[in-house]
Amino acid sequence: MNVRAATAEVIAGVLRGQSLSALLPEYSDKVDDKDRALLKQLCFGTMRWYPQIALLLKQLVQKPLREKDLEIQGLLACGLYQLLHMRIPEHAIINETVAASEKLKRRWAKGLVNAVLRNFQRQQAALMAAQTDNAVFAAAHPKWLLHKIADSWPQYQDEIIAANNAQAPMVLRVNALHNSRSDYLDLLAQSGIEASATDYSMQGVILATAKDVTELPKFSQGAVSVQDEAAQLAASLLDLQAGQSVLDACCAPGGKTCHILENRQDLGSVLAIDLEPKRLTRVKDNLARLNLNAILKAADAADTEQWWDGSPFDRILLDAPCSATGVIRRHPDIKILRKPADIVKLSAIQLRLLERLWQTLANKGVLLYATCSILPEENDQVVQQFLQNHADASLLTIDADWGIATDFGRQLLPTINGNDGFYYARLQKNG
Repeated sequence: MNVRAATAEVIAGVLRGQSLSALLPEYSDKVDDKDRALLKQLCFGTMRWYPQIALLLKQLVQKPLREKDLEIQGLLACGLYQLLHMRIPEHAIINETVAASEKLKRRWAKGLVNAVLRNFQRQQAALMAAQTDNAVFAAAHPKWLLHKIADSWPQYQDEIIAANNAQAPMVLRVNALHNSRSDYLDLLAQSGIEASATDYSMQGVILATAKDVTELPKFSQGAVSVQDEAAQLAASLLDLQAGQSVLDACCAPGGKTCHILENRQDLGSVLAIDLEPKRLTRVKDNLARLNLNAILKAADAADTEQWWDGSPFDRILLDAPCSATGVIRRHPDIKILRKPADIVKLSAIQLRLLERLWQTLANKGVLLYATCSILPEENDQVVQQFLQNHADASLLTIDADWGIATDFGRQLLPTINGNDGFYYARLQKNG
């Protein structure tokens, strides 16, 4: 399949409400192997800058395209992204993008695509100048999210926006059962791969340039996994001890499940739950590659009657479903898909999960609440409401040199060439 036509169909799918992570693997299989990296770059880049691109298209396209022609909207957005951000000769960008109209079986759109892209070429300075005072254009974020960031983190809003618009680094977690971090850094150096230790995770390694996992030394043997540094902090915060029973709720894709098992091989049991059976396939694959074992169940973690046998857990990790506003750089379609009303719905889901899972926690047990959100409505406010409802719950302070201390937990904000945005709070049950 033509790579620009594929990009247009992916973007149209996102505009219709599907996620980039669901669409991209499907379309990667449809294009030539040599075009897969370009497809990813075009899709991620167009999504990352779509709030800007959409404003430019409003100026350039007089009559909005119909729902059934969102593929042409996607193709135009892809064309503008290339002209704005890629080092491809402009004539080649325009010619290839116009030709993709025919590949999309919309020959009628060739003239439109050609006219829009050439008009942008001629009028770029004036079009950009017209957006000078538009905060959405400047930040490439939807207005509601800009307000949320400004209200929540006024002193850090510029840094958050810059990190969201940057390419995420590739970070590895060294399997302590196989190597020390220093030994694995030596292996990388011997393979000509530039890397350095992360600041906060003792097992973390950050690559100077992203690599295919097949290029990583001993990856297939389980020596290392791909996981952001912020997510790597969960296992140590659980304070795992020998013989404990551990629950990883909402576990897919399994990075934290595997890290828990790498940290302590002498645990009593580890149960990992996820709502979607097909997502558990990825968890199973990761466990197999790392030669680790956990009990996997497909279930709604909040529906404890469905899966809980009544034996209390000593440790629970609740990595709750959230807005993912801390990982926008890894999922730029969040800028399009997420809506203000979602935050209210998600906070209700998060509180319900906390309430239900609390019943399964042993006396003196610890529950670690985590999200990849930077919004207090999903983080501190959820924990605060939970504590108000539970006299048997106490807060365990997270004393760390990373992130920002909040009233009820600790918040990491996304940083360029550093960690993702993540929130943690620790709760102990006092029966």
